Amino acid sequence: MPSKNFIVAIELGSTKITGIAGQKNHDGSFTVNAVVKEDSTACIRKGVVYNADKTVQCITNVITRLKTAMKTEIAQVYVGVGGQSIHSVRNVMVKDLADSALVTADMVNELMDNNRAMQYKDFEILDVVAQEYKVDNQYQLEPVGIECSHLEGNFLNILQRKKHYHSLNNCFDRAGVKIAEMYLAPIALADGVLTDTEKRSGCMLVDMGAETTTVLVFNKNILRHVAVIPLGGNNITKDIASLQMEESDAEIMKLRHASAYTDNNEIDASVSYNIDNERKVESRKFIELVEGRVQEIVQNVWHQVPEELTDKLVAGIILTGGASNMKNIDEKFSKKRNMLEAIKNKVKEFLLEFSNVSTDKGSIYWQGEELKEGLAVADENGEVIADGDYTLDDGRVITVKDGVISSISAPTAEEKPAEETTETAPDETKTEQTEETTTEEKQDDTEPKTEQETSTEEETTETTEETKEPEVE
Repeated sequence: MPSKNFIVAIELGSTKITGIAGQKNHDGSFTVNAVVKEDSTACIRKGVVYNADKTVQCITNVITRLKTAMKTEIAQVYVGVGGQSIHSVRNVMVKDLADSALVTADMVNELMDNNRAMQYKDFEILDVVAQEYKVDNQYQLEPVGIECSHLEGNFLNILQRKKHYHSLNNCFDRAGVKIAEMYLAPIALADGVLTDTEKRSGCMLVDMGAETTTVLVFNKNILRHVAVIPLGGNNITKDIASLQMEESDAEIMKLRHASAYTDNNEIDASVSYNIDNERKVESRKFIELVEGRVQEIVQNVWHQVPEELTDKLVAGIILTGGASNMKNIDEKFSKKRNMLEAIKNKVKEFLLEFSNVSTDKGSIYWQGEELKEGLAVADENGEVIADGDYTLDDGRVITVKDGVISSISAPTAEEKPAEETTETAPDETKTEQTEETTTEEKQDDTEPKTEQETSTEEETTETTEETKEPEVE
């Protein structure tokens, strides 16, 4: 008969499937009673099911070994999932109130339920993390009890490809194992590795595995971003194996000699590493091969940080996972961060020397004073702006192609100030009024002008302005 006092969890990784069974104590602590592992390299790739039959066999073996160790039946298991298709998407749900009213728990739950009901093509919602709630114009973490007329819920939906989701469920069904709940393994890892202070201050957790690297970004004690990069330690091993050796030998060389960062002045060109009894590889070639792949992984990790949080990771980066044991991996990440910050500051200094103007799509920058055709333009980050039309505050439209202004069109009649488009009287009337005014002025130049004469003179001036061709800078 299955025991209800034990909790069993299974996590599917790219190198192994791990099963753990334990018991929760009265004080909230957890006692681990059994841990078993099965090799999964033949059935799991990039964290997802590759060979269903072999995955079923591995799951069956894990459950059998746990039953033997616990001497009891297992009714259900908690399943930790990861893999390359997992990523986060932001979503906003809105609720307008007819009259100002206090926000209730039911209103918040309604927003949550509506968000959970969202449909994504080819993807399933695994988990949802509430970000903030916008109560009228103020952001709140706890909106219940606040009076407002407009309520928005900001959510972070964590998705997994439906194909992978259903494939995993089918494997457990075939193994005869009931799933109590699927949980996101990286979030469980973060709960065990990160402190509340790190989450609150802002940090990035990087789990460097064999075939994937998982990135989680926290700020103000809230998970802000999740991404899985399909690169890991095995990619470095395969790069080394390209030197004409077995992957097992390449793994040994990686563990012995690989470093994520080596100062160029410290590389001794006369040193070589032994591949076998007959072959060697130059140290510089080996170092460049390893660092090239590490650089790619590090760049992809930093690319995952939301732009608004790049300067808010006060607690820094926390590295975990087997591939994070490589020598100088922490120095590689810190150097990349310093380089990005230096580039960002340089761009800001560089743009201060440029002219800029506001458009309907943000500010654009160019070198020089006059805005004219043929100029190269950039955005506030110093990057080439997208092709298209940009409307200036004065109504002119700039057309950009391949990062260069191809044309500048004058504002249309509708965009001109109202006084420039005032309708004028027929030509005969204007001529008669003008002649009459001229005759009277000859009779007495000092006589004050009447209201009608002043109006006629203004109309004549406006008519002249309208007949002029608009100048284009």
